[in-house]
Amino acid sequence: MRQVGYDNTTFRINWLGHMHRIPLIAGNWKMHKTAAEAKEFIAALSKETASVERRIFLAVPFPAMESAVDVAKGTKISIGAQNMHDQLEGAYTGEVSARMLKASAVSFVILGHSERRQLFAENNAFIHRKLLRALQEGLIPILCIGETIHERESGGYWNILKLQLEECLHGLNADQLAQVIIAYEPVWAIGTGKTATPEMAQSIHSFIRNWIEDQYSIECSERVCLIYGGSVKTDTIASLMQQTDIDGVLVGGASLDVRSFAKKFRSTHS
Repeated sequence: MRQVGYDNTTFRINWLGHMHRIPLIAGNWKMHKTAAEAKEFIAALSKETASVERRIFLAVPFPAMESAVDVAKGTKISIGAQNMHDQLEGAYTGEVSARMLKASAVSFVILGHSERRQLFAENNAFIHRKLLRALQEGLIPILCIGETIHERESGGYWNILKLQLEECLHGLNADQLAQVIIAYEPVWAIGTGKTATPEMAQSIHSFIRNWIEDQYSIECSERVCLIYGGSVKTDTIASLMQQTDIDGVLVGGASLDVRSFAKKFRSTHS
């Protein structure tokens, strides 16, 4: 290891490499696609990615989940949800529980997405409870963290990211944390066409991995999958995934077209 300075923050870069962490390409459809459209998309994508050595995740809308799971059977594609409640059942009109997701045979759930934080006022404490519930029910949580443009320009984003990690992952042991996928998604780069440079993204991913090492151990930090999300483009994905601590990407709007999404896999090195 060696010490590296960045934006007045010093952190360690781990040189053990990340070849044992299987690269992940995840798509988040948000409020798009019916069940029939999901089936057609997944059938086409499975053919396009048959020889790809990557994990493939698709977060689909609730009404399309079971259809998506059915058509994804026997493929490399794992189906997940975009959100869930922290309670297993109750008087929470319009909400979906981890137990319901598990019964639908999905394998993962996105938690703490910036749109949930901004549009639905979800805070770190609520996200923490949901994350614990997901783990209890055997779902893989994708925890999203990230800063706004104001927080980045003011220089306070290191503390924001650190607080999100501390409060969302509070109380987890090393085995639980190893099951969590952490997605760094700078809010200023989502849906804006702006993308953090590979070097900027790497600096944050290195910060996250070294925070895990400090709080847990180097072994634990090397087990956790870290991915980048934020206007991911085909022409930048290869350079992003060549970075030491970036294990994959979370793709939003660009995951809605099957050919465009499939290009993301061909843009990476197997």
